[in-house]
Amino acid sequence: MADITSTSNPRVKQARKLQRKRHRDESGLCLLEGARLIEDAWRAGAVFDSVYVVANAADAGTWATLIGDMRARGVAVFTVTGAVLSAMTETVTPQGIAALVKIPDLVSSPTPHLILVLDRVRDPGNAGTLLRSAAAAGVDLVIFGPETVDPFNDKVLRAAMGAHFRIPLCVCADWADVAARLGERPVYVAEASAALRYDEARWDRPCALVVGGEAAGPGDEAIRHGAPIAIPMHGQTESLNAAVAGSVILFEAARQRRQATSPPH
Repeated sequence: MADITSTSNPRVKQARKLQRKRHRDESGLCLLEGARLIEDAWRAGAVFDSVYVVANAADAGTWATLIGDMRARGVAVFTVTGAVLSAMTETVTPQGIAALVKIPDLVSSPTPHLILVLDRVRDPGNAGTLLRSAAAAGVDLVIFGPETVDPFNDKVLRAAMGAHFRIPLCVCADWADVAARLGERPVYVAEASAALRYDEARWDRPCALVVGGEAAGPGDEAIRHGAPIAIPMHGQTESLNAAVAGSVILFEAARQRRQATSPPH
C-alpha cells in the first residue's frame, strides 16, 4: 500500500504549487522530476526535503540504492500511486519519482574568474542547456539577468540536469546589479556578427560572457557594457541558437584557460 494515495494530500498540493515562481520563492523549495535528475542533484550535494516514488518502483533495480541512501541520511521518502505522482508533476508521463529540494543560496563565487550572464534568455530549454554547459566548462558564476526565465522553472531544471547544484548562481533584476557584480572585468557579448571572433577574445583572464535571447539577442544595456564577438559561419548558414553559440564560446574559454595554466612541454 502506498503512503500517499489521495491527490488532495497536503504534500501533493504543496508540490503542485511549486510550479509557480511565487511559491518557490516563499517556500525555498523546487520540484525535481525523474531518476537521473534527482540522482545528479543528490550526488552534487543538494539538500532534499522529501522524495516521492511510485510504490512498485521504490525498491526496484537501480533506484533501491538511491532510495536507501536517502533514507539512511534522514530524507523523508514517501511511496505514492501513479495518479498521485501525475498530480504532483508537470510532465505528461512522469518517470516514477519526484523530489522537493531546497533551492541553493543564490550567491556568487568569492573570486569568480569566468562569469556567464544570461540576458533576456526567456526559453527555459536554452537557459538550462547554457547552465549545464557552464558547469561543464568550468564557469565560476552564472548570472540570470534582466528578462530571463526563472532558474528554478521546471523546464530549466530538466534541461540543466543537476547543474544548478554544481555552480554558483545569482539573479539580477537590472543591469545596474549585473554591472556591480561584473566589476571592472572585460565583458564580451555574443552577437550574430562582429569584427572580433570568439576565439580571438582573451579568455585567460577574469572576464564575462553575455548571451542574449534567441529571438531578439542581448539588450541595449548588455551591448553597452561589452565588446561584441561572433562565431564565424560557413557559407549562408544561419546563426546558431543561443544555447549552442554560448556553449561553443564557453568551451573555447575553457580551452584557453587550460592552456594558460598548463606547464610548457
